[in-house]
This record gives sequence, C-alpha cells and structure tokens, in this order.
Amino acid sequence: MRFLCHLVLVAVCIPSVAHLRAQAFDGGVTETLQSIYIPPLVGAPFSAIVHTEWTRPLPGGGSYTMVNQRSVARDGHGRIYEERWLLVPKDSGVESRMNVIQIADPNQHTLYNCFVFERRCTLLKFAEQALTSYQPLVVPTGPIDNNKGFTTHLDLGIRSIAGFDTSGTRETTTLLPGAVGNDRVFVTTREFWQAPQIGVNVLSIVDGPQTGKQSFTVSDVSLTEPDPQLFELPEGYEILDRRQPGHAPNKEHR
Repeated sequence: MRFLCHLVLVAVCIPSVAHLRAQAFDGGVTETLQSIYIPPLVGAPFSAIVHTEWTRPLPGGGSYTMVNQRSVARDGHGRIYEERWLLVPKDSGVESRMNVIQIADPNQHTLYNCFVFERRCTLLKFAEQALTSYQPLVVPTGPIDNNKGFTTHLDLGIRSIAGFDTSGTRETTTLLPGAVGNDRVFVTTREFWQAPQIGVNVLSIVDGPQTGKQSFTVSDVSLTEPDPQLFELPEGYEILDRRQPGHAPNKEHR
C-alpha cells in the first residue's frame, strides 16, 4: 500500500472556502491535504511557519492555486503543536482562518484536535512513541507488488535551505493502467529536502495527476524552546474523549 500514499494524502481535513457557506448538493468530493510530517523527536525543539501552495489543472488548460500558512512547534519533550488554516485562492484577497489546533504528546499518548469554530476538542490516542533519533522512510527503486508499476529513488545531494544543510531525495512512482482505476500511466513525483537537525522536510513537493502540484515550504525557523502555553488546551473548549471506553468522561477545559 506504500505506493498509494503518493496519491491519496489523508490527514485532518482542511476545508476550502466553501466551508464558509455550507450547502448540500448531490455528488462532489471531500478532499484532505497532508502537509509536512513532524516526528515526536525529543531534545530538538523548534518553531516555524509552514507555507502551503496547491496548484491543480483546469479542464481545457490553465490552473487554479490554493494557499495558506500556519504555525508549528515541537518542544524538547517531543510534544507537537500544529495549527490548521483554511486554504484560500491565491492572490484573491480572501482571508484565511484557523480552524483546528492539534496538540500531540508522545509521552502521555494523547492527541487533541481542537476545532476553533465549534470550540470543541476531541481526545484521541497518539500511537507514536517519543524518538531520540529519526530517519525518514526510504522507498527503494524497484517494482510495485502485483505488477502495478514501479518506483525510482534518486539522491539529490546537499542543498542549503532556510539556514540548514538539507539532503534531497526524489521518489517517482509509475502506476500502470488499471492499477488504481486509471486508464493510462500515472506518474507521481515526490521531492523532499530534509534538515536532519530537526528531522523535518523544510521543502517538500508532490506532483501527480490526482493531487496536482503541492509545495510545502518551512520558514522563520527558531531552535529555541517554544512557549509552553502552546501545549495547553484552549480555555472554554468542550473536551470529548474518543479513546477506548474506561477513560475520563467528557468535560470542559477552563
């Protein structure tokens, strides 16, 4: 299933501008967008801004682009703070809004998704363990199971980005007709430049027929310990415990 990850990117839903004026229609697609992955790495605190740009082709030619930017942070204990902001059309003047705050703790194994508009946090189990080191998964060159296609791995060397010496990799996934319902060859490329000092890709580009082109760029990186208040739940939010039965009931955080 690894090759499918290049095509179907699943994460916390980041609605489009249509969320601001919800209506019910038959048909359509609910889309989600996965941004950079932040591992729960201890002893490597940082904070930064992540810039997202998503360009997709229009029938008959041309394209349209959606953008946002959001704050992220990780403290020395491996706790992760991420904001999620609405994607808006590029250069449209439409103002983006923050709709979700995520706080993950690998030591307590908790993940809070706090929905800003609803003033509600859902508590889930965070399955990842705190890490003392991190190496990204490398997809080797070779065939995909069941003769569905093949992958190609290419090392791009070292490049300075955002003040870090980063190592670059390009992975190309070629799916033959019929692999995922496609009637022609699908080629998807994923290029990423990782900063080993923080274990994060400071530049990541995904380009494929289903996703269009998605670019994620990290800027304004600080290596100091982030504000501890970032990892506190927002006041006045209802907390819904969605873990297995036997945990604390729903409550309000004050």
